[in-house]
Amino acid sequence: MAEVRRSRMRRILLILTGIATVLALVVGGGVTWIYTSADVSTVGTMDFDQELSIPPLADATVEADGTRVFQLDMRSGKKEFEPGRLVRTWGFNGDYLGPTLRARRGEQVRVRVRNQLEEASTVHWHGMHLPASMDGGPHQMVDSGGTWTPEWKVDQAAATLWYHPHPHGATESHVRKGLAGMFLIDDDASSALPLPHDYGVNDLPLIVQDVKFSGDRFATGRGMFADVGFLGDRTMVNGTLAPFREVGDELVRLRLLNASTARVYNFGFSDDRAFALIGTDGGLLEQPAEMNSVQLSPGERAEIVVRMRAGERVQLRSANAGMGLDFWSRRFSGGDDRFDILELRAATTLRPSPPLPTALVSARLPEASESVRERTFTLEFGKINGQAMAMDRIDATVTRGTVETWVVRNEDGMPHNFHVHDVQFAVTEYGGKAPPAALRGPKDTIFLPPGGSATLALRFDGPADPSTPYMFHCHLLWHEDLGMMGQFVVVDPGQEAAPPAPAHHSGH
Repeated sequence: MAEVRRSRMRRILLILTGIATVLALVVGGGVTWIYTSADVSTVGTMDFDQELSIPPLADATVEADGTRVFQLDMRSGKKEFEPGRLVRTWGFNGDYLGPTLRARRGEQVRVRVRNQLEEASTVHWHGMHLPASMDGGPHQMVDSGGTWTPEWKVDQAAATLWYHPHPHGATESHVRKGLAGMFLIDDDASSALPLPHDYGVNDLPLIVQDVKFSGDRFATGRGMFADVGFLGDRTMVNGTLAPFREVGDELVRLRLLNASTARVYNFGFSDDRAFALIGTDGGLLEQPAEMNSVQLSPGERAEIVVRMRAGERVQLRSANAGMGLDFWSRRFSGGDDRFDILELRAATTLRPSPPLPTALVSARLPEASESVRERTFTLEFGKINGQAMAMDRIDATVTRGTVETWVVRNEDGMPHNFHVHDVQFAVTEYGGKAPPAALRGPKDTIFLPPGGSATLALRFDGPADPSTPYMFHCHLLWHEDLGMMGQFVVVDPGQEAAPPAPAHHSGH
């Protein structure tokens, strides 16, 4: 009997071992499938059969006092991104995206915004230095059927800026549907430089987005473990799928804007050629910096100049952003993904371009030695400094005319970035070291990997408004919508912050 019991026990153990092995194989196979299927690549698969659309320069009128006046209408529509597929969209003055606004330093500008959508939204001037009441954040809502007319004096250096909605809790949705456009600032110093300046010819705006379609709509679902937000499986430039652009100059300037809601790109070229980085978020560098790739998180911009050879074709590509993540997180946050984004096709004969200048503009960024105060901002999923966004709470009060040091730390296991309204800051340290070349220019948005940190110097030039706040937030827009945002006000010396007024809704 004892032997029978031992035999029976061996059979049970063998069966349990077999079941455990099968379960392990099933689970392991499932995990492997999930991991493998999360890899996305369009490299080598693109036909580049659509000519790149160039957003038109916005029409403007100039009034007797010199004020430049633009009109922006937020509309719903439909757009055929590929033959036979009409997709429901939003846009400014059209069915998708918006025109490029352009103004010169010193000009007074006024923008008449009309909301023809069925829900309230805003228009935020990302990267612009302007009064808080004109900023277009969540306190300046424009109701459906309503109008809003912000006006301000352009008082900053030449730069590639952009505009997009900023309604609290709904920014990701409104941007993904197509509400975005560029706002270019010119000044005398930039115009005097021998840089490519011919808009749409050798000076190309590139609004880069990742998308996925679901019937007649943009897909919205986040993939498994995609805690950064929505990640698409294709890219568009200026609303064009698989785009190509014919160029006729030896040097071509590309104004890169990451207008995606969550994806980080590592821009370079298919043959790994070097290019010159000449500008960051808030304008030109002191001198060009040669590199082979530049990483941009959502909201960041870069101006690069690339040299073309007669008759060649080369692809702008994003490959292996990495983002300082581990093996698992990198795959599900898009760090392993690879995209062919745009094909540049050079004419058989190219117009000669003057050589790039070795010096661009003089330094104008705040310095750490000027700082009168240090603040720390810790980033965690859904919170900054342990708090989710509250519209009636002021998180920081800064004094007009001062420089502060802001130390930003990502204490999360996922990537974040950090955007500050109204100011262009200097990065004085990144990860405890001197910043790399791509972070040495004026910035308003900076990427932070898990465990990463950045030390920023910010000058607050006002104007003072103790009851109307600016925002600081993660620009991975799902994170922002979930509460990763705070508010600061600028006050005159000796003045205190006042409770923010309820969100102003502009009506008819």
